[in-house]
Amino acid sequence: MNAVVFAYHDVGVRCLKVLLARGVQVSLVVTHEDNAAENIWFGSVAGVCREHGITCITPTDPKSPQLLAQVQAAQPDFIFSFYYRHMLPVEVLATARRGAYNMHGSLLPKYRGRVPINWAVLHGETETGATLHEMTVKPDAGSIVAQTAVPILPDDTAHEVFGKVVVAAEMTLWTALPAMLAGRTPQLPNDLSKGSYFSGRKPEDGRIDWRRTAREVHNLVRAVAPPYPGAFEEIAGDKITVTRTRLVPPSAHPALQRAHGMQDKFFEGGKLYARCGDGNFLQILGIQINDQDASLNNYLKYMAS
Repeated sequence: MNAVVFAYHDVGVRCLKVLLARGVQVSLVVTHEDNAAENIWFGSVAGVCREHGITCITPTDPKSPQLLAQVQAAQPDFIFSFYYRHMLPVEVLATARRGAYNMHGSLLPKYRGRVPINWAVLHGETETGATLHEMTVKPDAGSIVAQTAVPILPDDTAHEVFGKVVVAAEMTLWTALPAMLAGRTPQLPNDLSKGSYFSGRKPEDGRIDWRRTAREVHNLVRAVAPPYPGAFEEIAGDKITVTRTRLVPPSAHPALQRAHGMQDKFFEGGKLYARCGDGNFLQILGIQINDQDASLNNYLKYMAS
């Protein structure tokens, strides 16, 4: 079987390798040029292509006639999209004789759209996963081929969950491919009425509002912790990024309240705490000052200002 693959990021790397391991002939890979302004903490699809001698291109416009002509020339049985950052036009999808399929980082129909892992962590979900589904005009709306769930633990950051979803994507594709190659691709319902759609996030969306509940602030910190842009506040002209927190158990609240009254942030027993809008506490475990790792004690000068 011959495939054209649109891929980027770690999911793109691992799923491309799964196709090769399953004996799929990949005649063309379409990926992105790395952006010098972006924190590139993930694997290179282009690097995998160089290792395996696969033709790899990086067009800026997925709707260009040139790209369509290149995909048509490849005469693909399948088109796969693995964390490619653009929607593919219908004309491109139609070139695949046996279908076009996308790997999405959620348990569809939940969290359709952009950055699904970050949104799942932000909303305090206890599980997410990877879903292989048919591509249609509407994003993440086609029939489901297969999906694999992973847990989200209470203190997991989005980056940690992303690592689990990469493995889930690899397992999902590995398991589904034999039936797909044999012409028996499953078509399971993807009921959009039971799901949700979310757009992308901007760095400014990480601004901390300490008036929110402790759990909401904790989930924000987890959802955008490095290598993502981070949850932050600005004090005395400096950007303070909170990189990791932990919810303080209710049993510890009375002692903290007696010792520190209504203080918003304070040290107790060498640990840094913050009081949130619901009266509950977070322990702050890591900070950056102006995007540089810093000691928690460096927070003292801001607390005194």
